[in-house]
Amino acid sequence: MSDLQAVDETTFDQTVLRSDKPVLVDFWAQWCPPCHQIAPVLAQIGAERNDQLTVVKLNSDENPSISARYRVMALPTLMLFHRGEVIWSVVGARPKAKLLKEIDDALLVMQ
Repeated sequence: MSDLQAVDETTFDQTVLRSDKPVLVDFWAQWCPPCHQIAPVLAQIGAERNDQLTVVKLNSDENPSISARYRVMALPTLMLFHRGEVIWSVVGARPKAKLLKEIDDALLVMQ
């Protein structure tokens, strides 16, 4: 799907919940056209903002317990985690500029 690091049920807690910096998780599935639409945008954000946050992807079909834990009901769902807590989430694809603004606003609130 993209060049983003994939997380799963065995790596989620360590990679996402115990991270020292914020982590943006892309809950996606292979069958989801909007997921494929937003994937290159998320890869760009991950590369451009790698000093500020980590961007990872989680296949919801292959990791249903994590999707259920965070009540993911539609795809793509993006969740921004900081210190193990969800500080922002959104459902659906967004243009890059709008997505960056929403992420930046969420990161400002946590400071």
